[in-house]
Amino acid sequence: MTQTHLLFCSVFFMILSCNSPKTANNERVQEDAPQWVRLFNGKDLDGWTMKIVGHELAENYGNTFRVEDSILSIRYDQYGSFDGQFGGLYYTKKFSNYRLKVEYRFVGETAPGAPEWGYRDSGIQYHCQFPGSMAINQSFPVCLEYNLHGGNGTDERPIGEICANGTFVEMNGEPQESFCTPATIKRTFHDDQWVMLEIDVQGDTIRHFANGEEILVFTNPKYRPDHELGKEFIVGDDDKVKEGYISLQSNSHPIDFRKIEIMEY
Repeated sequence: MTQTHLLFCSVFFMILSCNSPKTANNERVQEDAPQWVRLFNGKDLDGWTMKIVGHELAENYGNTFRVEDSILSIRYDQYGSFDGQFGGLYYTKKFSNYRLKVEYRFVGETAPGAPEWGYRDSGIQYHCQFPGSMAINQSFPVCLEYNLHGGNGTDERPIGEICANGTFVEMNGEPQESFCTPATIKRTFHDDQWVMLEIDVQGDTIRHFANGEEILVFTNPKYRPDHELGKEFIVGDDDKVKEGYISLQSNSHPIDFRKIEIMEY
């Protein structure tokens, strides 16, 4: 073997020895990176449970929550009258830091007997209390909520406000005393179009997105010491809202979901 061949082989094996660990490390990094996971499998309600006012945990009164043609639907055609029977469909795992992605659309007509504000109104509730701990006639869990509004074809009805039940948040360092705080950037979606919302939770900072655009950021969610239910979640001096369950609100107007995914940090 000539000196040139020896030099070539030496360089070749040096390249292999340098590159192989890097390749393996890159593969490990990709494996360890956060991944999107489907919470709705497109076939059934596996992994979810429901709680409806006046009914026991897991009782799907009136077939409110159903899956047809790969779409998770909330319907009231078997109710007769809505009569304050608010509810939610809860994923059965608790989450803390994550990015949630939900694709939804409003359809049809508001249920008979619905509240006036129920027209094209719903929400994604997160950092919820355990649904099994809710009183049988408790309308809403202690939680944070990405509020959903659907346009009526004319008026502006922006989505994405933060509603805080038994909790409160801060914006620009100031506590928000109102139950709901509007999104900073106003976006209304009319008719039955599909809309993609995202909720990004990283510690004390939470962001709301609509179709990829950041529309609201707030910080320091806490339980309210003056709220009958919220105060029960304060442990000693620790009043921070750090984790909880995710639910799809049942508020009296039909709504569809076709994608529900989460990426945990």
